Amino acid sequence: MQQKIQLRLRPLEANDEQIILQKIAESTHQQLGNISGFIILKKSLDARSRQVWVNLTVNAFIQEPYQQRVAKGVILKDVTNTTKKVLVIGAGPAGLFAALKLIEQGIQPIILERGKDVKSRRRDLAELNKKGIVDPESNYCFGEGGAGTYSDGKLYTRSNKRGSIDRALNIFVQFGAEEKILFEAHPHIGTNKLPQIITAMREAIVNCGGRFLFEKKVVDFVIDKNKIRFVQTADGDRFSADAIILATGHSARDIFELLHRKDILIEAKPFALGVRVEHPQALINSIQYHCSSSEIESNSLPPASYSLVEQVNGRGVFSFCMCPGGIIAPAGTSSGELVVNGWSPSKRNNPFGNSGMVVQVDVPDALQYFKDENPHADDPLLLMKFQQRIEQKCFQAGGGNFVAPAQRLIDFCMNRKSADLPENSYIRGLRSTELTNVLPPFITDTLQEGLKSFGKRMRGYYSNEAIVVATESRTSSPVRIPRDSQTLQHPQVTNLYPCGEGAGYAGGIISAAMDGERVVDAITANW
Repeated sequence: MQQKIQLRLRPLEANDEQIILQKIAESTHQQLGNISGFIILKKSLDARSRQVWVNLTVNAFIQEPYQQRVAKGVILKDVTNTTKKVLVIGAGPAGLFAALKLIEQGIQPIILERGKDVKSRRRDLAELNKKGIVDPESNYCFGEGGAGTYSDGKLYTRSNKRGSIDRALNIFVQFGAEEKILFEAHPHIGTNKLPQIITAMREAIVNCGGRFLFEKKVVDFVIDKNKIRFVQTADGDRFSADAIILATGHSARDIFELLHRKDILIEAKPFALGVRVEHPQALINSIQYHCSSSEIESNSLPPASYSLVEQVNGRGVFSFCMCPGGIIAPAGTSSGELVVNGWSPSKRNNPFGNSGMVVQVDVPDALQYFKDENPHADDPLLLMKFQQRIEQKCFQAGGGNFVAPAQRLIDFCMNRKSADLPENSYIRGLRSTELTNVLPPFITDTLQEGLKSFGKRMRGYYSNEAIVVATESRTSSPVRIPRDSQTLQHPQVTNLYPCGEGAGYAGGIISAAMDGERVVDAITANW
């Protein structure tokens, strides 16, 4: 028989298969020899006390042969000669999962990606990191796999209403991700491993008859009678299909501007903006695990993370995309604009841990910021323009070349310039700057109070060993492309399906992937 069992183990015990088998035998009152094996269903850490516990839920095989877990992935079909075709603009998680779902339903996807394949993209990122040269079409945001490919690969989401999280995770395993993402509480692939998985997805799409075209930047939609007849790319090519999935990501400002010029309805969407906070990872470990580095190492504990949120005068401030054992990277898409983001390799073994620390931004904030420029409250690009202006100010404050303005954490909260800055992970370099002269007051005031509050909850977090780096601004799209709640079609353009994070319907890899599949289901339901 098979039996679901919950176990509470010490970390070293949880890493020992023989001990787990013994605990299963004790829990089920069976002889050890009757337990043929187990599959982990859920795994999480409980570090609320000095003794760290690992909570395991396992499926035990008792007096029957052990069966390995089988990933329940996408069913691939040959779509080479199908008559139905769908144009997918963007090869991020929304676009890739939409393409795989189309193939599963016997429809040919034609993917147009403005950037390059993951291998070529890596070379462009090396130029950015080493020389400060950004390719506007191939960077941390644009290219095969989208923004998540080279910025961490976190797979955690609470958005279970958008689709099946388990199905999305299983598809990642189907294409090469480690099985552990199926049961870990906060699954993570890692920037070093995700590119190979994305490549495998693309190869499967092409082998099934899908078309995958790189360096195809969309510059125009030819519309007639409320339908897109052709999509035109920068090289002059035109593409048509039965439906168009627009999955261009949160940084495709040119797409937002194109839609606005053509009077296709878009809306300003609140987003969050702030900084990256970086601590020595050893400090975060000691705070979260309540023990010394040697005890952490001897117990094989993973690098610790945190999640923080606070209300300051009615405005939210919260941590975003915490990267234990990670690196801060330059994530801008244009010269003259500075954006920082974080990522971790699969082992999370770098000496620093960083997290976005951001504040909610809405239309009234941007109106106040631009008050001397006669802004319009009904401008759908208002929050995008605010985001862009802050990025430009940060670039100037750093002195150019993607050097980032920064302060020690307590210095930032005390409004004093840091005399020096500690060793850190940001490869382009930091410049000591009073960030109150760079970021708007409503951002800095809220951050300062939030950081002080977080320091009371995590003793040692409020420290000048930590740095605050500006600016973390690409948390989500500052624009929403509206769609019908049932058909998922744009209200004005009947064969246009806004999708994923760039359209305002996802926030991260898994929620974007699920939205890609959901849009395909809506397309086929409408046919």
